[in-house]
Amino acid sequence: MAGSSLSFNLSNLRCNLAVLFCFICSCGVVMFSEADANYLTLDYYAKTCPKASEIIHSQMESAVSSDPRVGPRLLRMHFHDCFVQGCDGSVLLDDTETFKGEKTAGPNINSLHGFDVVDKIKSHLESECPGVVSCADLLALAAKDAVILAGGPYWDVPLGRKDSRSASLEKANTDIPLPNQGLITLISKFLAKGLSTTDMVALSGSHTIGVARCTSFRDRIYGDYQYTSKDGGELLRLKKMCPEKKNDENTTNLDHTTPTLFDNAYYGNLVKGEGLLNSDQELYSSIIGFQTVKLVKKYAEDSLIFFKHYSDSMVRMGNITNPHGGEVRNNCRVMN
Repeated sequence: MAGSSLSFNLSNLRCNLAVLFCFICSCGVVMFSEADANYLTLDYYAKTCPKASEIIHSQMESAVSSDPRVGPRLLRMHFHDCFVQGCDGSVLLDDTETFKGEKTAGPNINSLHGFDVVDKIKSHLESECPGVVSCADLLALAAKDAVILAGGPYWDVPLGRKDSRSASLEKANTDIPLPNQGLITLISKFLAKGLSTTDMVALSGSHTIGVARCTSFRDRIYGDYQYTSKDGGELLRLKKMCPEKKNDENTTNLDHTTPTLFDNAYYGNLVKGEGLLNSDQELYSSIIGFQTVKLVKKYAEDSLIFFKHYSDSMVRMGNITNPHGGEVRNNCRVMN
């Protein structure tokens, strides 16, 4: 009888989720029907700033060689930018007496670093072609270079984004996926941006590089759905560097196997129950992860498929534009 009840409940859950996802999908289409990315082109700066991509790549190469953390930081910054108002450089704006930006939002305040690197790249672009290359395009190209410099795939980046003349602290607090959220919420947030479940699982592969703060994974190592690993020493290491009530700022690698290499090891970790964040492990361990489990296994087994899907998904995410347009900032931190 218990088995029948479980089967009935799971059946109802599948139906409810299907209805929910369809509803969110339809809302997502409405939400982004205005955000037309058709004006983005691969040759946008061909005449106005032909060396733009070269300058950004050179500066990223130099920055990453000095500090490997720069790559994951700018990749994360691009992601957080695109999930609030579209990829419009709003995340780069500093607070002023009369303006409140997104940098102090919960998902950003202790998570985003590397703004000084953006400033330096922008300075070189302004010297080469003043007032031409937007900060939003700078972030999109820097994110691609971050992946390439870590051994990941290449993709062509459509260009022509404008820098917004607004920001949204509220949306930064509500729209950006969080490390302790469940699968339904995560899928909902991606669908609301016009991104599919496949996009979500592929883009989560960004966690093959970079680090997380203790506050982001404490629930994972002490909570109900505790971190499992065949290597008991890894969990002991995590608990030592992240005790239950202190050392909030301590960090550890999101992928403990190949932390500086952009590869598919992240998905192999999930299969073994070794995802550092709850939001990561949900892709494989959630009871409703019918589609996500298949994708995690596929990416863990075939890095070429992962690279292809990741590249395609990065383009789709990068094509989320701000329907209100904007300007090309001279300084990424302030509006002109």
